[in-house]
Amino acid sequence: MAKKTPGRVRVTLVRSPNGTIGKHRETVRGLGLRRMHHSVELEDTPAVRGMINKVNYLVRVEDV
Repeated sequence: MAKKTPGRVRVTLVRSPNGTIGKHRETVRGLGLRRMHHSVELEDTPAVRGMINKVNYLVRVEDV
């Protein structure tokens, strides 16, 4: 049985991580987001979804 390839999501930083909890700033960097309105496309895996849920108030997520 072939493995299903995970989809992709586009994550955009819409709020500044300045003044947030340090772990949340590290999570934003771990997602690959560097500055405001910067977008990255990532594999839709449980690990990435967990990171997105942790900083959901800072990012916008779209299916690609």
